[in-house]
Amino acid sequence: MKDLNILLAGFGGQGVLFAGKVMAYAGLMEGREVSWLPSYGPEMRGGTANCSVCISDKPIGSPLVVAPDVLIAMNLPSLEKFENSVVPGGLIIVDSSLIDKEVKRSDVRAVYIPASELADTNDMKGSANMIILGKMFRETDFCSEENLLKGIRKSVPARKAELYDSNVKAVRAGMSS
Repeated sequence: MKDLNILLAGFGGQGVLFAGKVMAYAGLMEGREVSWLPSYGPEMRGGTANCSVCISDKPIGSPLVVAPDVLIAMNLPSLEKFENSVVPGGLIIVDSSLIDKEVKRSDVRAVYIPASELADTNDMKGSANMIILGKMFRETDFCSEENLLKGIRKSVPARKAELYDSNVKAVRAGMSS
């Protein structure tokens, strides 16, 4: 499989760090080298949040993603800040419910999904992050579906085990969008 450097970015409270953790665990289940590096402003909810995830067949030299192969932008400030850092030929996934601008670059592939709207209208409020994760899975095949589900299982804490099924539902909605 192709090595991926992924940057997820949005506001605190959108589940950016959780989605990154699911990706990292899914990569780990594939037997690959992974890193997960969260970064958030002091405000947490409502402040900025981003997460670097590396999935590789080789040891990872630095967990910080400065030139992502994939950018997941869950708000306009994140798209504006990180669009130009994506490598040529890379992928930018945009939550088009919250971002009304198009990706300006022609040397990357842009995918638009109304993740927040899909979450709100399909009784999955707060699951836009997992819908976008499902879309990214479909676009990149960064792991097997079985290992993606294992990554979700590992990331959902035991005290919130009832959230596993709703996370799977959201990921599958993203896969089919």
